[in-house]
Amino acid sequence: MVFTITRFVPGGPGERMLMEAARGDAEGGGSSSSRDQGGLSEEQVEEIEEQFGLNKNVLVAYLQWLGIVPREYQVSKGEFGKGGEAEIGGHIDPETTTDVVLRGDGRMVRVTRANGAVEKAVFVEGGKPVTEGGWKVRYETNEDRQERFRRRNPDVSKVPTYPARVVIFRNKFAGLLQGDLGRSTTYNDPVDEMILERVPIAAYFGILTALITYGVCLPLGIVKALKHRTFVDSASSVLIFFGYSIPGFALGAILLVHFGARMNLFPLFGLTSPNFDELDTFAKVKDLAHHTVLPLTCYVVGSFAMLTMLTKNNLMDNLAADYVRTAVAKGASFHKAVFGHAFRNSMIPIATSLGNLVSVFIGGSLLIETVFDIQGFGLLQYQSVLARDVPVIMGTLTIAALLMLLGNVLSDMIVAMVDPRIKFE
Repeated sequence: MVFTITRFVPGGPGERMLMEAARGDAEGGGSSSSRDQGGLSEEQVEEIEEQFGLNKNVLVAYLQWLGIVPREYQVSKGEFGKGGEAEIGGHIDPETTTDVVLRGDGRMVRVTRANGAVEKAVFVEGGKPVTEGGWKVRYETNEDRQERFRRRNPDVSKVPTYPARVVIFRNKFAGLLQGDLGRSTTYNDPVDEMILERVPIAAYFGILTALITYGVCLPLGIVKALKHRTFVDSASSVLIFFGYSIPGFALGAILLVHFGARMNLFPLFGLTSPNFDELDTFAKVKDLAHHTVLPLTCYVVGSFAMLTMLTKNNLMDNLAADYVRTAVAKGASFHKAVFGHAFRNSMIPIATSLGNLVSVFIGGSLLIETVFDIQGFGLLQYQSVLARDVPVIMGTLTIAALLMLLGNVLSDMIVAMVDPRIKFE
């Protein structure tokens, strides 16, 4: 669904370049020569389409992205009617013969047509068929090229006439199944490298958030259950629900204004100082911690309420259960009844969410990262959507979905370890 939506939402780099080329087509009448008014040549337009997969329909392009259908690369083209003297001597008919220089290879191929189809395509040197080298040959008529022009320029009424041509290319499977997420249409960098560059930052905040959240919420939930309806219980509830009601990005803006701009206690943006690489080890740790305080506060402030109340309510339910009263009646101490019997059963509902920590480690928060200008995973997703960078959008979505599925599997395994009633057989 996301891939289909990105194909039809305007504004991406390929779309902008094609729109520029379309203006050149409309003003120049569809000539294949270079445009004088900022447009692109016909050959350049087709290269953009082939690079971004815009020359294929949505289903084929998606299967290519998955790696099920091969992509065309090293595409070389030659039009009939533009022939001349052959390099090996002798006259050739330009209407039936054309020479094509292979991209990435450099060798010349002579293609002959007959009855509206390719009759033969051989290397000029050696005379061997080009198909023996793994190349594919496709014949395109005037109607084929006009149909491609109409798809690119649906509002242009005048369609140019094209000579027939031959297209020589190679096929390769390069998609998700092959571990290839493509290249960014904005930066032309490999998507997997762009994601890996953001993983350490996302994991850094994810691990810290998880440690602080579980390190605070579990003991606090136990205390609230044991001190139910006391001042400690009521005061802590007010604080955690107050934090839960404040969006992290809004709190970030407030903290930046007061503690960053006005009081100058913390830096305003980034995760490290500009001279970070010149510092010694202790100074680097101090600088990193200094930049971490405000964004980490925004990460954890809204995560206390649910886990704390879940721990408290589950523990209270188990403390009121018959098996706890039976244990106390048989002489078990209250401490043993709480931590030896009730606490483990109280952790079963909480264990169902432990697997989702995998996605927390890399998911990040795009709004918080935007406020503090932290180059994390969430900000990468946000920037890719703004730029209509389809390969990055699909790459980050795939990683997020994979981690969600992995987290669900881990949650099931953790529940089976905690709950003696569940066994995998």
